Amino acid sequence: MEKGNYSLVTEFNLKGLTDQPELQLPLFSLFLGIYVVTMLGNLGMIILIGLSSHLHNPMYYFLCNLSLIDLCQSTVITPKMLMNFLSDNNTISYPECITQFYFFSFFAISECQMLAVMAYDRYVVICYPLRYSLIMSYQMCSWLVGGVYALGFIGATTHTGCLLRVLFCKESDINHYFCDLLPLLKLSCSSTYVNEVVLLSFSTFNILFPMLTIIFSYVFIIASILKIQSTGGRSKAFSTCSSHIVAVGVFFGSLAFMYLQPSSVSSMDQGKVSSVFYTIIVPMLNPLIYSLRNKDVKIALNKVIERTFH
Repeated sequence: MEKGNYSLVTEFNLKGLTDQPELQLPLFSLFLGIYVVTMLGNLGMIILIGLSSHLHNPMYYFLCNLSLIDLCQSTVITPKMLMNFLSDNNTISYPECITQFYFFSFFAISECQMLAVMAYDRYVVICYPLRYSLIMSYQMCSWLVGGVYALGFIGATTHTGCLLRVLFCKESDINHYFCDLLPLLKLSCSSTYVNEVVLLSFSTFNILFPMLTIIFSYVFIIASILKIQSTGGRSKAFSTCSSHIVAVGVFFGSLAFMYLQPSSVSSMDQGKVSSVFYTIIVPMLNPLIYSLRNKDVKIALNKVIERTFH
């Protein structure tokens, strides 16, 4: 069939999480609350690290960037999702859809790599404490963060460039609450082979490589912790590590479920539930996990409060 005979789609309809009207308002309230907590938590973390001079070290430099990524990722997805809960017209134009997908890809890939960098930082500080300042110099930290965003840019640009080649001429209903790659490809009336190969290749690199980095880092970290003589010291270290591992496990587990299985066996309804974790829940949990269990952050927060109100 000639390309000119296609009736090309100029806008899409986002089906959202559910089509049951009685659930729209409760879900709006729930996700609005989560979004507010996400904004306050991540913005608060960025401001606190910026104001507290004793938090100006590699660990909190990476954490500040993670909070920025989570803040942006949530803002790319959640506001449009909240609007759709209250509206009968859930359309999104083709340019808006492509733009949302680009920034979602950029921040999702950046978060994967940033979590790997943070795990490596914890590995160095625990396993090589005397050489930590030499290894994690300002220049090294800048290169690592620059590399994280560069990988996000390369991945997002490649995925979006391949997506722009795809023709959409079938139904315009996206079975999702945002413009993600897999539900978009299901609407294609042209070949998506290149997109699927690129998706599998980049997903393998951006999910499996950071996961392996994190796993190996924590294996060495736990081995070092076991050498600690104090029972209380071991317990405290394990408690901190366990909360980080849970957050990382939820993020990468939900990502892997969505992107590392064949499209022939994937279910969009299951995928939507999985997507909620890495796009909405994890950005809310990260500042809580990395701050509430952290003595330095609590001290810095108390000092900022004292300077503000005294």
